[in-house]
Amino acid sequence: MHRPFDEPMRPHPASEPPGPWYGGGQPDPAKVDPAVLGALLDRHGWRRRGGAAGRYTRWTPPPPAGGGTSLLVPDSRSFPDSEDLLGEALTALARSAAPSAREVLVGLTVPSDEIRWRRDVPPGPSGTASWPVQEQLRSAARQMLLAGALAVRGRAGYYGARHRRTAQASLEGILVGPAPGDRSLTAFVPVQSGRAVAVRLSHALQATREAIDFQRAAGGMEAFDAGVQAGVSRELTEAVIALVRGSEGASIALEWSPAAGVPHGCAARMEPVEFSPGDLPALREAGARYLQDEPSVPVRITGTVVRMRRSGPRGAGTVRLRVLGGAEVPHVRVALDEEAYRTAGHAHLVGLPIRVVGRLESRGGFRRLTDATDVVPVQVDEAERDRLMKSLHENLDIFEDACGPGEA
Repeated sequence: MHRPFDEPMRPHPASEPPGPWYGGGQPDPAKVDPAVLGALLDRHGWRRRGGAAGRYTRWTPPPPAGGGTSLLVPDSRSFPDSEDLLGEALTALARSAAPSAREVLVGLTVPSDEIRWRRDVPPGPSGTASWPVQEQLRSAARQMLLAGALAVRGRAGYYGARHRRTAQASLEGILVGPAPGDRSLTAFVPVQSGRAVAVRLSHALQATREAIDFQRAAGGMEAFDAGVQAGVSRELTEAVIALVRGSEGASIALEWSPAAGVPHGCAARMEPVEFSPGDLPALREAGARYLQDEPSVPVRITGTVVRMRRSGPRGAGTVRLRVLGGAEVPHVRVALDEEAYRTAGHAHLVGLPIRVVGRLESRGGFRRLTDATDVVPVQVDEAERDRLMKSLHENLDIFEDACGPGEA
């Protein structure tokens, strides 16, 4: 998909101008289930036109590409010509100019759950959308997928920097492609690597909708508090706000992969979850509540010093650590007294990480460690030590203080 997550998402073939399928090879007819192919055609608007009862059905693409292409799909693999018919249908899909044809091929090639976002915004000339409108849609979709991935890692009202690397990594296989008009966007979430994200996001969006309805009816925020267990968070409320802001409304629909079936605890068919501008005040209030109420976390962090700073040659200072273990964040800033600051500097100069005990503060996104104590160097193997020493020589500007001779 994209590396890192806040770079533009990699489009799947359906996002390109109409033309033949050029994905990762045509699906093998011997491995295609006719029932799955029929379900995908129906999902993407293809029309059933009859056929030989009990043997095959005929499908034509949705308007405006309704003419021309016609597929014969066998009802099962029990007939001698079933594989031939499937091969011909797949070839016709690969040659079709209809974007829906390529979406069907994506679903056959990589069994995926499909998440669709739609924003109700006035279209531009010939159904186009302005660049900022399209960017807002894509950015909101990225935020929402990340919120779902964070909720898979654990439940919290506010994550900040926690779990972000692993959450981003879990989204790398997702493919995306906009529908014509650029008011909607579809994410194809591979079942094998991303179903947990799709399931958690579906539960969290429904809980968000219910919490908004409760808040508007009763005036209380209790449903948002309870919604944390379903995956609702500040990150999700911010994503919904980004999706709705500047529109007349927005919706998110999710359809399960017909090849993998319906996940446990989920409805076979989910109605789109809709949000309107009138929901924004409740979402903003919930986001502020999550930010304020998320507690600090006691941790014991092991990390390498990547930056040191203090105002003079002596006294307390601040160090920045690249976290190796003890917390699901990439970096933290730690305020240290003079002795602990000197220990951190000496450890870095000899190529050793340090271990420190403290509290990971929610303020600032869980990027700051407070009440730091027990700062000690940590022994590592020779290969890791050599790597750290090389890093030191490549970053000689690590010290940003007015150190005197022999001071670290």
